[in-house]
Amino acid sequence: MSDLELRALERQHVVYGWQPQRLAAPLLVTRAEGVNFWDSCGNQYLDLCSGQINVNVGYGHQAIIQAMKRQLDCLTYIAPGFATEPRVRLSSMVAKRCPGDLQYVFFSNSGSEAIENAIKIARAATGRLKIYSAWQSYHGATAGASAISGDPRRLFAEPVVPGVAKFHYAACYRCPFGQSAPPDCGFSCLASLERQIDHDGPETIAAIVLEPIVGTSGLYVPPVDFIKGIRKLCDEHGVLLIFDETMTGWGRTGRWFACEHFDVVPDILVTAKGITSGYVPLGVTVFTPAIREKFLDTAFVGGLTNEGHTLACAAGIANIEVYEQEGLIERSAALGEYLNKSLLELQAMHPSVGSVRGKGLFACLELSSDRERRIGIAGYRNARCTIAGEITSRMLQMGVFVVAKWDFIFVAPPLIISRTALTEAIEKLDKVLAYTDELVRC
Repeated sequence: MSDLELRALERQHVVYGWQPQRLAAPLLVTRAEGVNFWDSCGNQYLDLCSGQINVNVGYGHQAIIQAMKRQLDCLTYIAPGFATEPRVRLSSMVAKRCPGDLQYVFFSNSGSEAIENAIKIARAATGRLKIYSAWQSYHGATAGASAISGDPRRLFAEPVVPGVAKFHYAACYRCPFGQSAPPDCGFSCLASLERQIDHDGPETIAAIVLEPIVGTSGLYVPPVDFIKGIRKLCDEHGVLLIFDETMTGWGRTGRWFACEHFDVVPDILVTAKGITSGYVPLGVTVFTPAIREKFLDTAFVGGLTNEGHTLACAAGIANIEVYEQEGLIERSAALGEYLNKSLLELQAMHPSVGSVRGKGLFACLELSSDRERRIGIAGYRNARCTIAGEITSRMLQMGVFVVAKWDFIFVAPPLIISRTALTEAIEKLDKVLAYTDELVRC
């Protein structure tokens, strides 16, 4: 089918998420390999954001493709009440790599579904209703996941499900409490959360849901004491701690899971994306033996048609083996140090870069029109202007795909990226920042 025929069908039938449908048609992508993809005109692009920060092992990895082909030949699907070898093996592999005593695994189809099930599990296990989550967060697009998200995408789902309350994360670059950097701040964010819990009634709170490192709501890396402090609050009040590692899991931050940077183990861990590197959709909710005991004599609260899908589990097994055989977790940590150093050098050269944040191969530039006062160029929800589209367009013209949003430019390449390719991409980002520098000078 020709490009013209495909575009005609596209205009008649395709709906794209999170954007006005009147926007120009996106690139028509025909193939991908390694860290690159190609459009229908033969143009090559370096994917500097791993698709949707999920293609951790790169595109077209033969070990995963061959594992999927073998699974297709013997069993593509069976009702979820039956056991299968891929489901059992992958559950064991996930538990082995999770920290602490996280060892019981429920499979779903996405991060959103995994969060939905974590909420249900927490409420059923505690007999409590309320779920706390951060304003600086995004947890997914389904009803419950939207409700606990602080990201403005939740507005499309309002009014949201009941029993949800928000608190402020340790977003230290622009402290919600106007404090100086930790530890001089006295951790006003933790003190505020503690007062909120006291006023709300700790006996009514089922769980606190948290991204240990915030994703596309600003990529905030909190102080260790903040995460430890939330663990302590949960322990004191019998509240479950849920970590959403949909983006940060599977080596993205230089550890198997981001919570390892803080030496804190949650009661429930949610992950997706990098568990299969996007080859097949899969979500995971992992919890402790103490929580599993709640369901020994009563029905577990979740169930899905494609729960523990054999093809997805086969892809997950091969994907984890790739992480280990190719040393990608360690590679992310080492190359992440180079990435951070390179982005700090960009900040020194460009007055429009207000902050550099990240961990491993998960980084973000925050743009600013005034570094002293930390005023954004675009502003929260593009309150001042819209620049993200121009940034992504200019990068695409130079053969690099990045994700930009408001004042944030995200850098999260596949963990297999070479230092040379990363350097070339940063050099192109350097050129695009000349555009944002001009906006500041105006």
